[in-house]
Amino acid sequence: MSKKKIPLINLTKTVLAKVPEITVFFWITKLLTTGMGEVASDFLFERLNPIFSVPVSLIIFVVAMIMQFKVRRYVAGIYWLVVIMVSIFGTTAADAVRVGLGIPYIASTLFFVAALAAILITWYVKEGTLSVHSIHTRRREIFYWLTVVTTFALGTAAGDMTATNMHLGYLSSGIMFSVILLLPAIGYWLFGLKEIAAFWFAYIMTRPVGASFADWLSAAHSSGGLGYSKGTVTLILTIIIVLLVIIKGGSPAESTELETKLAS
Repeated sequence: MSKKKIPLINLTKTVLAKVPEITVFFWITKLLTTGMGEVASDFLFERLNPIFSVPVSLIIFVVAMIMQFKVRRYVAGIYWLVVIMVSIFGTTAADAVRVGLGIPYIASTLFFVAALAAILITWYVKEGTLSVHSIHTRRREIFYWLTVVTTFALGTAAGDMTATNMHLGYLSSGIMFSVILLLPAIGYWLFGLKEIAAFWFAYIMTRPVGASFADWLSAAHSSGGLGYSKGTVTLILTIIIVLLVIIKGGSPAESTELETKLAS
């Protein structure tokens, strides 16, 4: 029996699932990358001239993103490299808006909230879904990464706002955001909150949770932190992330059906 061929136009628009399955491993690694990106960005900002560190981090971010778009399926190392660079770049973007432009945390937080809302609304209008299990076209992949970058910037701005402007401190902010992070899980398990809404709510909240606790570890005692070196915290978190990716790797979301279609 001859195999049914897919029209060329479908092959050029369709890609295999390139995001990981949403598991406990995914959430742990995601939290670690948020913390690592926060302290790594601060470390580079303090140790290197921003005129040098910002372009370098941007170049690495762009190269990692190109690699992600070039591969045809989920590759754990490339995917999590992009997430790490998004974390660093998102932190840098939020800090640049505040420091470079002199915009207060509350204004930058509201700006990134509006930007995120605009991206999600546009994504839904264009595609009819926000599900990460349906990231199998190039346009959806673009929407996905735009959303990810914006959530990192938003989480950074929100975390810094509560820690400094609201004077909660990094530890209290981390605890508060951790409690908020539990809400979508409780809503999903007990009250029928839609899976897509629960996922993106939790995804957004992982950023201020990870960033707040990382800042608490690396901030000076006078600022309410534990005073560990930013370089040390960055290195330890990076090693843990690399080990998790090597050991666990993770499976792509919804790859089997697409592979079957492309192979038919």
